[in-house]
Amino acid sequence: MHISEGVLIAPVLLAGGGAAMLGLAIGLRRMDVQEIPKVALLTAAFFVASLVHIPIGPSNAHLVLNGIIGIMLGWTAFPAIFIGLVLQAVLFQFGGFTTLGVNTLNMAVPAVLMGALARPAFRSDSGLSALVMAAVAGAGAIILSAAMVAGSLSLSGDPFIPVSRLIFVAHIPIAIVEGILSVLIISVLLKTKPEVIRNY
Repeated sequence: MHISEGVLIAPVLLAGGGAAMLGLAIGLRRMDVQEIPKVALLTAAFFVASLVHIPIGPSNAHLVLNGIIGIMLGWTAFPAIFIGLVLQAVLFQFGGFTTLGVNTLNMAVPAVLMGALARPAFRSDSGLSALVMAAVAGAGAIILSAAMVAGSLSLSGDPFIPVSRLIFVAHIPIAIVEGILSVLIISVLLKTKPEVIRNY
């Protein structure tokens, strides 16, 4: 879901950058110092999961794990995803620096929204509802991210509209995989470290 340099028009870049800065400010303000190891671990998971790319026009398909990140971090997903994207841009030239704000926004907003939607299920005693919401959050975050990437491209000119549709459709299988992965991860955490999720 990394949008490359030189693709988006200036208004989209500026709007995305401004919105991402606001999200970062909120995320950093809400970050508890004791949560830094968890944030670092999820940043590393995001970094590694995003390394395997399938090129699709000016973007690409890959695992993101933003649903799980949103469930476990809430607004702190913004700094976690931002740091992962910075490292990928510096080390592997994935995405870019001018698109950093838009890329952060496209992955972090769905993480926060899906995390907020799913989190109440983890405070209940129903393991089944927790697993269902984990699947919804995992798959839903990818679908929302793909829609936001498609929207970012569409706003940058008519020539990108066919590509934006292709990107959205290409991420549907990724969403299914992420939904299954989210269920597996949450299932393990509920059995071994339920406080990591329920005490958030």
